[in-house]
Amino acid sequence: MVLYPLMVPLTMVLVLLVFRPSVGDIEGDEYDLNNAPEWENLDGYGDSYDYDDLDQEVGTFVPPDQEPLLPANEPLVTFEEEVTPTTPFLPPAPVTLDFKGPGLFGPETGLGMPTCLLCVCLSGSVYCDDSDLKQIPPLPKDTTHFYGRFNKIRHIKNTDFINLNKLKGIDLTGNQISGMDEDVFHSLPQLEQLVLSDNNLQALPGLPVTMWHIDIRNNQLINRGVHPEGFKDMSRLEFLYLSNNHLSYIPTPLPESLKVLHLQNNNIQSLHEDTFCNTHDPNYRRHNLEDIRLDGNPIDVNLFASAYNCLLRLPVGSQ
Repeated sequence: MVLYPLMVPLTMVLVLLVFRPSVGDIEGDEYDLNNAPEWENLDGYGDSYDYDDLDQEVGTFVPPDQEPLLPANEPLVTFEEEVTPTTPFLPPAPVTLDFKGPGLFGPETGLGMPTCLLCVCLSGSVYCDDSDLKQIPPLPKDTTHFYGRFNKIRHIKNTDFINLNKLKGIDLTGNQISGMDEDVFHSLPQLEQLVLSDNNLQALPGLPVTMWHIDIRNNQLINRGVHPEGFKDMSRLEFLYLSNNHLSYIPTPLPESLKVLHLQNNNIQSLHEDTFCNTHDPNYRRHNLEDIRLDGNPIDVNLFASAYNCLLRLPVGSQ
């Protein structure tokens, strides 16, 4: 690249800067035109400079708006990016519970913690609500409370709660349970609370005497589906909810510990003298039973005054 056209203006600028008079020289009358530099000598200054010395290539930088030109005979070299074949991504398989086969979710894991992969396990409580379950999953052996509400469970087997010696509460509200094995709860020495509301039960299995809270509301329960004297020995039972079923009489005898008895919307038509009271002791008083609901039954409680003269509060009834 040759710099002839560029060097001439640069040379003139340098000469002007060297010989430019100072400000003090041109102010007022002190400036003497006779002492001005001889500008006419500039014409010869450029002639004495040998521009041939600059006739050389100055670097190889390419302006940013241009691309380097390859020689005519130079082949164009291209680079191809090496692509490593990858395995196609497959979504993870859904988690399912295998209750029959061996392995992590097999029956033998009832003593382990596989259900906690599907449900929420927190401080001994296992929450499996609304999990589309069709049967009771295997539970950790230290489970104290199990919540399996709003699933599709139809039957409860006697092996569903085996080896769960710490289990105190079971809540299976809102399933489709229509049957249970007779001894399903016999292996639970600490069971206190049982909630089976909103199912299709016609009969109850035998319940442990340790029960404190029983809720069987909104089922199809009938009297012959309740064990004779099934609640008698439950010395800790305080809450018994049997409303919205098909009971035709109150299952007796009731334990002395009972505080709440709800029987609304059944088919109860009469009361016996010994339903709540002790016919052999006229001074007997039932002090704990404070809430009796009989409304929604075809009964007039006013006709059976002798059946509740031992109560501190009258039952709420129809008519």
